[in-house]
Amino acid sequence: MHEKRAPRTSTRNFAIINYDIKYQNLLFEVIYHHSLYWIHNEETEVNSNNFEQGPASDLRTWLAHLGASGRVAVVREGVRLKHQLAAIAKRLDGKQAAFFPHPDGYAIPVVSGFMSRRAWIAEAMGVTETELLAAYRNASDNPLPWQEVAANDAPCQQVVKRDVDLLAALPIPTHSEHDNGPYITAGLVIARNPVTGIQNVSINRIQVHARDRMAILMLPRHLHAFYQAAEARGAALDVAVVIGADPLTLLASQAISPIDHDELEIAGALHGAPLPVVKCVSSDVRVPARAEIVIEGKLLPKVREPEGPFGEFPKYYSAREDREVIQVSAITHRESPLFHTIVPAEMEHLLLGAIPREATLLALLQRSHPGVSDVHLSIGGVGRYHLHVRFRKKREGEAKNVILCAFGAHYDLKQVTVVDDDVDVHDPLQVEWAVATRFQADRDLVVIAGAQGSVLDPSTTVGIEMPGGAPPPPHMQGISAKMGIDATRPVVYHEHVFTKVKVPGEDTVDLATEVSAGATVDWSCMQVLR
Repeated sequence: MHEKRAPRTSTRNFAIINYDIKYQNLLFEVIYHHSLYWIHNEETEVNSNNFEQGPASDLRTWLAHLGASGRVAVVREGVRLKHQLAAIAKRLDGKQAAFFPHPDGYAIPVVSGFMSRRAWIAEAMGVTETELLAAYRNASDNPLPWQEVAANDAPCQQVVKRDVDLLAALPIPTHSEHDNGPYITAGLVIARNPVTGIQNVSINRIQVHARDRMAILMLPRHLHAFYQAAEARGAALDVAVVIGADPLTLLASQAISPIDHDELEIAGALHGAPLPVVKCVSSDVRVPARAEIVIEGKLLPKVREPEGPFGEFPKYYSAREDREVIQVSAITHRESPLFHTIVPAEMEHLLLGAIPREATLLALLQRSHPGVSDVHLSIGGVGRYHLHVRFRKKREGEAKNVILCAFGAHYDLKQVTVVDDDVDVHDPLQVEWAVATRFQADRDLVVIAGAQGSVLDPSTTVGIEMPGGAPPPPHMQGISAKMGIDATRPVVYHEHVFTKVKVPGEDTVDLATEVSAGATVDWSCMQVLR
């Protein structure tokens, strides 16, 4: 059975409901008319630095903006959910978001890739790319408590379904070749600490393998700690899986913050106003009121079911293992909802994880080393494992201290490269140049063996043989070597040995003035023709 929420008779609520219905049509029209030309042009670069509205209040506002600037491709109706949808979204990754109407005949459309460029994320926040990390860190340091609203004021509860059949109700894709079936990849998992009541928000991969049951991967972080506390008492843990959150709430969910710091409060700070939330229909968990879809349920104690394999962010498959299970009790959604999926290991996945980590690492490094001015988690290092640090060195040996400080700041880091402040850490060619010309392995290399690394890095399990090919036990997973590269020049050097070659005027010359537009040359006589 399912029910529709009856709106209050006030003019205010009538306007909200009509706004949502009207906006669904507007969204499709805007995206459609601005995407037909661009869908076949994968090389198009769009100037995206003119988003005057600032942070997007919900997903639809953001998609309408992207569509109005040619950054949403509308795909034909009826695309298959198994592999085909992900294949198309992957081809468009980093160029355009992909909108899939009626995938496999479902009434609910699917969207992917709307946060797949660093510039777009900065744009959604209303800042420039150079201001991105500072703005994110400021929001993390100054959270805003959320504001609870009534159910009738929450679009995400316009429709309530208590007789749940997940695969019949929702268009859940199967992404990679060897995935064990449909996965929810863009769901914000929200749970309350069973001791303090404070919430945590994270994105976890969720395998849908039954009409009302889902298996979830929980790494040893805050959600897992909440679950362990509940399971120790023999109790289930109430959770909600939010699909179709706005871009800034998605970004806030990946904040590296201490336990019992609710990421929805960071989302409010990113928005510049308290985030509207609503109480779930079956628990005390609070969810973003403007979200598209919410799956409510409980993480069951002492229950494990097979999950995986699944293609993860390192671009390899994680093993099939017994995982914790969510028993679903209800689905709520907008009247015309939109399903968001993230193609694993592609730009939307990598950037959503990288940018919050960069902001945290930059702040931590600067506390001990004020000469650090920028950091970047490289995409080649899957936005997690390889860190580039820009540093103004004053004393020999300082760069090695920066390397050690970075490794202590986050266990996922596997390689840290420190460069001087004349190198752009976001440009891999410049970083490689610094390594090629300022680094000597016998003098500038730091190696730390047997440290904790990412459990999803397949190289950490090489050489660990278990009976029957089973994965190593949890306490042996993720053991990794760390490599630090000091690619800084000496503090003192002779004459111009380490002076970077530069042509005076190369940064300031105005090519529009200096180059004759439309001119050609008669090469027989070297005559310029205008």
